[in-house]
Amino acid sequence: MKKRLYLMRHGQTLFNQRRKIQGWSDSPLTELGKKQPLYAKKYFLDHGISFDHAYSSTQERASDTLELALPIPMPYERVKDIKEMNFGIYEGESEDLHPPRRPGQKTHEDTYVKFGGEAMEEVQERVNNALTTIMERDDHQNVLAVSHSGAMYFFTLKWLSDPQNYTRFSNCCVLVWEYENGEFTFVDAIDHDFDKAL
Repeated sequence: MKKRLYLMRHGQTLFNQRRKIQGWSDSPLTELGKKQPLYAKKYFLDHGISFDHAYSSTQERASDTLELALPIPMPYERVKDIKEMNFGIYEGESEDLHPPRRPGQKTHEDTYVKFGGEAMEEVQERVNNALTTIMERDDHQNVLAVSHSGAMYFFTLKWLSDPQNYTRFSNCCVLVWEYENGEFTFVDAIDHDFDKAL
């Protein structure tokens, strides 16, 4: 039986606003970042979308977003393995300091490993394993999970050859997936300017 996963990015944070590399670091949602999940919540309500289970990464920006976005308040679980990529010593630094990619390179791959961070494959594997475990659980037919741009991108890259054709990975964008027999199939990207004010 096909199940549905709504994989959502957190709202805008102070580090997003100031263009700082966030990763395993955390910063609070901005005022806009608190409005964006309310916009998503309105979308869910307007389209009759409800959830039987909800999850967020262990990072505060994700759990705060989830609490604001849920159409009906409900208990949820924090899952460490869907948190953002670790950027090592680049954490908290300006996004301008990201190392340049080689020509044709879609991601930074293992660039950050030598600086104490994670490789793309590590992030992709832990996120995919965590989401697969969640979707394999009984009575999980319609699930909302709040994660992060990098984590979502690497997960999407596992199942799609070019994720950028489908979404901008903006704050509070929602990627809709069908899950069946251990595989995820992309359905849609809900991104109705959630990155702008209501």
